[in-house]
Amino acid sequence: MITGMNHFTAIASDPDITLDFYTNLLGLQIGYRPDLGFSGAWLYAGDTVVLHLYFDRPVPNPAPGVIDHMAFTTQNLKKFKSKFDEAGYPYKLQHRPNGPWQLFCHDPSGAKIELNFDSTENLD
Repeated sequence: MITGMNHFTAIASDPDITLDFYTNLLGLQIGYRPDLGFSGAWLYAGDTVVLHLYFDRPVPNPAPGVIDHMAFTTQNLKKFKSKFDEAGYPYKLQHRPNGPWQLFCHDPSGAKIELNFDSTENLD
């Protein structure tokens, strides 16, 4: 029986730029990763590892492959929008009727990211 999602894995074309994106822009933290015999990183949301990054292989073409996107439950829409605006990082923001706010962007290697915010958050 499956009880939940464990993590996503993505290939990163540039480790430094990719780690900057996920840690400084999205707020994940680099955490414990055992020696797996190849370079990479594990990124955490609190105490939970949510993203594994590979630094040792080429990004496939097209970058997303068969996985369309990674979605994260997120809080503080105003702060995230401000961080993206200050960084000049491209994104698309939408608020679905009776649904969540969604901020879509691509990581530095082309993986599509969706950040979901509660529908009651606002930009004021």
